[in-house]
Amino acid sequence: MRILVVEDDPRTADMLRRGLAEDGHLVDLTSDGEEALWRATEIDYDVVVLDLMLPGADGLDLCRRLRAAGLWAAILILSARHGVEDRVNGLDAGADDFVPKPFAFAELTARLRAIARRGTRERPSVLTAGDLALDPAGRRAWRGDVELALSAKEFALLELLMRRTDIVLTRAAIREQLWDFASEANSNVVDQYVAALRRKVDRPFGVRQLDTVRGVGYRLRAVPVPAEADVLEPTE
Repeated sequence: MRILVVEDDPRTADMLRRGLAEDGHLVDLTSDGEEALWRATEIDYDVVVLDLMLPGADGLDLCRRLRAAGLWAAILILSARHGVEDRVNGLDAGADDFVPKPFAFAELTARLRAIARRGTRERPSVLTAGDLALDPAGRRAWRGDVELALSAKEFALLELLMRRTDIVLTRAAIREQLWDFASEANSNVVDQYVAALRRKVDRPFGVRQLDTVRGVGYRLRAVPVPAEADVLEPTE
């Protein structure tokens, strides 16, 4: 999942970033309420982890503003203010869950997995494109009956492409979705991962499904074609 963590305590924020990244999530951090509102409306996050006690901002008000702005990603409140009234106010403000501080990281990740199972949109449990299949929840992918051994980033790239079959994605769009703001990803990192993914999902099976669109980016065909098929050219 892509997760926005809104937390002003540097130690807690760093622990969340490292722990969630180790679990395979893509994490952006901010301690500023206005920046959180901007990021959440510009980036397609799956979950916002929100501290209520932010400097110069009220977390409950930010939660309401996120909902008023049309953000329907899941919101998980993480706060030292955890009385019954605080929890009720948080949920009534639009949060999906409330975890009190101090918290056990194992419980937090379990709650995030539960949020992922519920989902914020109607999505198929298993994505398919021809004989290519991907299970987002189980983090497994197959070509026909053969399970594919993918790294976390390769899996995320394949999922992104499979959710947009037959749509050309620019390198910039892919980089924005799969690398966080703090990343120092170089200009050809997308090309490197696409090449690695193609070596696993296309070439061993004698097919071409992941196309290069010269001068534009990449697309995943809804149905694979023989490996000798031409590369897709951009249209005017």
